[in-house]
Parts: sequence; structure tokens; C-alpha cells
Amino acid sequence: MSETVEKIKVTIDGNTIEVLPGTTILNAARMVGENLVPPPAMCYYSSLNGSGGKCRTCLVEVSKGSEKDPRPMPKLVASCSTQVMDGMEVKNNTSDKALEARKGVVEFLLLNHPLDCPICDQAGECHLQDLAFEHGLAHTRYEFKRREFDKVDIGEYIKLHMTRCILCYRCVYTANQLTNQREHGILNRGDAAEISTFIEKNLDNEFIGNVIDVCPVGALTDKTFRFKSRVWFTNPMDATCECSKCSGEAVVWMVGNDIARVTARKDKFGEVKNFICNDCRFNKKELTDWNITGPRHISRDSVISANHYEAPIPSHTILLNNA
Repeated sequence: MSETVEKIKVTIDGNTIEVLPGTTILNAARMVGENLVPPPAMCYYSSLNGSGGKCRTCLVEVSKGSEKDPRPMPKLVASCSTQVMDGMEVKNNTSDKALEARKGVVEFLLLNHPLDCPICDQAGECHLQDLAFEHGLAHTRYEFKRREFDKVDIGEYIKLHMTRCILCYRCVYTANQLTNQREHGILNRGDAAEISTFIEKNLDNEFIGNVIDVCPVGALTDKTFRFKSRVWFTNPMDATCECSKCSGEAVVWMVGNDIARVTARKDKFGEVKNFICNDCRFNKKELTDWNITGPRHISRDSVISANHYEAPIPSHTILLNNA
């Protein structure tokens, strides 16, 4: 007979919740619900082991350590890597210290980031855009030359804009844990650090396209979709197909009656739970390849929901799939 694990209480911005021991502050905040906006996360990804603790955007203030030791923690902590204690009290959006620290982190992330939003394919679904809007400054204090890198093809379908990269390591973890053939990583150190492939190697793996989905900025882009449309001009639809390599569950982004791109399905925190293969992502761009089940629910706060987003399924699509 298995023993019942006793849950512990944690209070975040006045919201008390019971969670299992070992839960991080970030994941506890995500469990609270609509009453709380959880800390932002640019490097943490719940399905990737080892992620988190690098970008420091999820800093929070712990005003009470636990019931046994009620002293506040002396410094802000990264909520993605700090486990809750019974009776812990956390200040997230109610902490002036945490909000001020996030402003500093955003300013640091934007030091070398180019103003590519008007031409970047990630615009409209970029986590860095959201972070800068919520915590960023109206102007920059940086006076020095920004670092620049050439755009390179690191695979048949993937183009790398290293100038936009914030070194969150998500793509490295994805390639390392989802595939059995990792050929890229962080080269050099300090200001010269960059994502790159090893000598004479390209990213060539059946699931390597997922590095595009996990990238929080526009550093890794889908070459089959580049410059074809703005994301808010597309209609994302839930779709399924028969695939022997992956679940076949994806989102097809339609422009009119054409499929502009295919991505994996993300949850409300922008994370993929079921990764898809390259064949589904890059090669299946015809309506006959997919069974479109309905419009993808998108938060009304997102720019993607603009332009009559929740439109009905094209009538000829139903006919094609039922033929």
C-alpha cells in the first residue's frame, strides 16, 4: 500500500495553494490559476531537464522562508529553481524589489538584441517582446556597439540569427534530450559566446525542427515560413494526421485556404508537451495532409487573436477530409 504524500502550503501574492514537496515556486505560481500572473520565464522549460536558472527573469522575493524558519530570504531567488517550503510566503508581482530586478534583467537581455521586430518572424509571439513591454524601459542607456553575427543556415530547414539569441540554452537541451544526435551547442565564452554547430556539421535529425518552437525569441526560424506572413494575419487551426514518427497532433497556421506553417501545440505557458517530427512540420503543407478539427484557442490578450481569429473551418477543408 502506497503512502500518501502530505502536501505543503505556500502563499504567493496572497494566494495560498497546497503543492507536493519538491515543487518549485514558479510551478506553484502556475498552479494558482487566473488570480495570479506567474513569474516570466525565458530559459525554463518544464519538459527539458536542466533548464532554468540562467536568464533570471523569474526572480521573486521570499518574505517568509517557512513555518519553522520564518525569516525572509536575504536576496531575491530564481523561482524556477527554488523549491517551496511549508508555510513559505512569496512576493511576485507585489514586490517592488522583484519588479525592479526584472527591469534590470530585461535591460541586460536587450543590450545586444537588434530592433528586428518589424521584420522578425517571431513578432507577435515573442516572449522577449512581452517581457520588454511589461518590464522594459522606454529607452536604452547602452552606448557601445552591439555584437553582430552573420545569419547562417544550420540545417535544411533552419536559419540561425545569432544576433537575436539570448543564450537560454533551450534549443541545446531540446536537441540533446529529444534526439540522439546533438551537433550544436555553445561555443566560446563571455561576450563571444554563441550557438553554433561543430565543424562541417548541420542540424539533421527527424525531430530537430523542435528547436524552433522552444526558442523564446526569433533566433531560430523556419525557412519554409520566413517572411511569408505576419502571425496575426494567420488563422491557427488544430489538426491531426497519421504519422508513425510522432503523435501527429499539431497546429496548422493558415493564410486563406493555404497552410503557411506547421508547429507543435503549446500550452498557456508557451511550452510544447508533444513534440512533432520534421516531416509533419516541414513537408505536410497541403490541406489533404491534415484533418483539421477546429480553431486553436488563443488568449484574447494575444495579438494572434486579432483579425477575426475564431473563424469557421473552411468548408472545402471538411469536404476534402471526408472524401
